[in-house]
Amino acid sequence: MFSPAQSYSRPLGDGLVLRSLASPADVERLATFNAAVHKDEHAASLTRGLALHHPDSRPEHWLIIEDAATGQIVSSLCLIPWTWRYADVTLRSAEMGIVGTEQGYRRRGLVRALDQRFKTLLDEGGFHLSHIQGIPYFYRQLGYEYALPLEGGWHLRLDQVPDGAAALAERSVFRRATPDDVPALARLYDEAAHHLDISALRNESAWRFLLEHEPLSGTASETWLILKPTGEPLGYWRVERFGFGEGLTVGEASWLPLGTAQAVLGQVRAQAMERGKPFIRLSALDSSPLVALGQAWGAQSVGRYAWQIHVPDPVRLLRQIAPVLERRLAASFLAGTTRAICLDLYREQIALHLCEGRVTLVDRDSARDLEGAVRLALPPNLLAPLVLGWRDRTALAAACPDVGIWGEAQLFADVLFPPLTAFLHPPY
Repeated sequence: MFSPAQSYSRPLGDGLVLRSLASPADVERLATFNAAVHKDEHAASLTRGLALHHPDSRPEHWLIIEDAATGQIVSSLCLIPWTWRYADVTLRSAEMGIVGTEQGYRRRGLVRALDQRFKTLLDEGGFHLSHIQGIPYFYRQLGYEYALPLEGGWHLRLDQVPDGAAALAERSVFRRATPDDVPALARLYDEAAHHLDISALRNESAWRFLLEHEPLSGTASETWLILKPTGEPLGYWRVERFGFGEGLTVGEASWLPLGTAQAVLGQVRAQAMERGKPFIRLSALDSSPLVALGQAWGAQSVGRYAWQIHVPDPVRLLRQIAPVLERRLAASFLAGTTRAICLDLYREQIALHLCEGRVTLVDRDSARDLEGAVRLALPPNLLAPLVLGWRDRTALAAACPDVGIWGEAQLFADVLFPPLTAFLHPPY
């Protein structure tokens, strides 16, 4: 897996060197650094688990900056590859993860240097998107914008779970999932994901990682099954081992019929009581059956944070989703349209050529020569929330006066980029 001869290395000046991991010993040093800089012992487990065991991890995706004089790691981040489903096409997205800098080395541009190499990896890997769970504001400076729902959700008090749900739970059979359940879990996950417009793909290798090598980090969860009388898995839910706050957090669940969802929440209440948790936190998608049922029982919203998204190459992204754009056109009154569309991102212009409803060309070169084109103008960081359906053009324009989508351009924006339902469950 590790090949020192193939590792990346670049001097930054001032005795600092940016390089990729070259050995298991580097992983251990980085794990120690991450635990110290984040003041979280779970960061060490996450580093080891992802770097050494995750099926999609690559040494070149783990970047560190060292002080050559001391050999000390002073800043780092990693690239975690994901695959998303966007309608019926796939997108490659790279999470920027475990970002940290030693206190005495901050405000020296080290994260920017790491980000420069990170963006090179995005281009080399043909990634369509990059995403991060990061702290507020900072990553806007690197081209990120809030664009998909993340943490938060709903608080359900234990006394809000009806006794009837507890009775259903007592008549049901539950158990922890094992690696033998991977095919069933993959199937149940895919069934739930197809209720969304955008979701993260999770294949059997990723499920096996979750059950066999999942790091004891903030994302670590117990996977529970509710069984049919035949013993076959009927559905699953995942309880976060740590999570945020004092409640018992259910971060993920399969698509559950009403009676099954009632039994599961009855069982979750029992788990919360056994563990001394004062409430249940439902952080899965708002429209999922488990959350919808909790809302019906009086769960209170605690709001949500959001994923921050960067589009490394708008042309690459638009070419990938072109089949989806064509189907949206075909299902609308714009079917069969021949027209040129200019996405004016101020720093650059992207031409989207339509011929009888088909996307025939997406490029930059022809944009400067377009006359009479439909023009959608928006700051470059707002392309992600528009394309991902997080905010439609009306909401973007209301918040940002430099969004200029007027006249017939409104029609095309509404058809090509409608609001979408999305939720991303981590593959680690």
